[in-house]
Amino acid sequence: MKKKLVVLTGAGMSAESGISTFRDAGGLWDQYRVEDVATPEGFHANPKLVLDFYNQQRHKLLQAKPNDGHIGLAQLEKDFDVQIITQNIDNLHERAGSTHVIHLHGELMKACSVRDLNKTYDISPEKPEIHLGDKDPFGSQLRPFIVWFGEAVPMIEPAIREVESSDIFVVIGTSLNVYPAAGLLNYVNNGQPIYLIDPKEVRTYRNDIHFIQKGASEGVKELTKLLLNA
Repeated sequence: MKKKLVVLTGAGMSAESGISTFRDAGGLWDQYRVEDVATPEGFHANPKLVLDFYNQQRHKLLQAKPNDGHIGLAQLEKDFDVQIITQNIDNLHERAGSTHVIHLHGELMKACSVRDLNKTYDISPEKPEIHLGDKDPFGSQLRPFIVWFGEAVPMIEPAIREVESSDIFVVIGTSLNVYPAAGLLNYVNNGQPIYLIDPKEVRTYRNDIHFIQKGASEGVKELTKLLLNA
């Protein structure tokens, strides 16, 4: 029986693939106000701006490739039951070969409608844009399948269940400041190994974390050695 390895990933996971982070200097929040492009109110006020914003992100994603960190996590499936929980909206984990991925904040390559946020429609890489007037089969305007600020995070319950049943918990590239994702740390079993990979110092209330102060690719490489030699 393989040990269950649950990995929570954030923006730092995909930074080496050229995906802009929101909070760092020069990140997307320097160019756009969160209220304008990542809230239901922003979409209601200016849907074209919001659609264009995510169309741009989709084009960037299609040019990006999984980095060695993504690939390393996928390769760990040979030795562990790996479950990825990601705050990222890109599909780089899947493209690297990971087969079990929970997206907490939605998926950039999917759409939903303003009428039904739960039914999704795949967006083709050949036609990666959503425009005003693009509608679902019931006549409702399509929007990005993204969990915006102020909206419920429906996948948090499945994520909690994965963490509760894990043997090893790993955090990569997230500041643990964004809830409810940051709260997943509370569901790790006492005494179980916890690893945190980030080139920056991450403050946390727990003192039982093994820190690997490296970027995603080098950090996953070191993590792999530690896990396989444990």
